[in-house]
Amino acid sequence: MKSDAILINASRGGVVNETALVKALQNKKIAGAGLDVFNEEPVPADHPLLKLENVILTPHSAALTSECVTRMATEAAKCVLDVFAGREPQNVANPQVLESGRWKHHRAVETVH
Repeated sequence: MKSDAILINASRGGVVNETALVKALQNKKIAGAGLDVFNEEPVPADHPLLKLENVILTPHSAALTSECVTRMATEAAKCVLDVFAGREPQNVANPQVLESGRWKHHRAVETVH
């Protein structure tokens, strides 16, 4: 990375090697970092990232705007309604669970013509 680069991570904590990042920031190998996720959450009070001035840290909440919270609640409610109507909800992380006995009775009954 260029020395004026700023690393942003709001995906998963394990994506970034925090030890290497601290060294790169301390040695000015990169200009800064913005992190919303960490290898360990909450971040330990003695974590070296907390002492750096070229870092912005947020508590895994950067996406929690009022619009985002409303959208998440609305989408969750739609998924519940889909399940009880026998439809597969969108974006199921583990769709195999919908095939288990616990959920099969919620599937819409198919009519044979």
